[in-house]
Amino acid sequence: MVQGILAPLQFLAFGVSLVLVLRYLATDQGYAAATVSILVKTGFLYTIMVTGALWEKAVFGQYLFAPAFFWEDVVSFGVIALHTLYLLALWQGWAAGAQMAIALAAYAAYVVNAAQFVWKLRMARLEGGTDAPAQGVAA
Repeated sequence: MVQGILAPLQFLAFGVSLVLVLRYLATDQGYAAATVSILVKTGFLYTIMVTGALWEKAVFGQYLFAPAFFWEDVVSFGVIALHTLYLLALWQGWAAGAQMAIALAAYAAYVVNAAQFVWKLRMARLEGGTDAPAQGVAA
């Protein structure tokens, strides 16, 4: 249930943030709005990862890398690493363009990860199983 709420909210935050980041890169305006939006998206990411790990533990007996979600979790860690690199870049005061480039790389990885979960959900529904990924889009 939590994942069913968080995943669409994270996707909405992603969409808004993507527009703001691209706007900043195109116009060199709106850095603060783009930064706040990336922070909001990152907050959703971390929350989904924690709640997803708890769900994975409850369903599969381990917090992460259960066989049913192994590759999704691997890619999720890449997404988290990129978002964390963005936070480091922000904290260290790297150039705004570098920060936004990292954010875009993180968002590209997020899209791959989201596609993994949507595919898994679709396959589970086609097979008529109940093994749908309640973990939500972790990244």
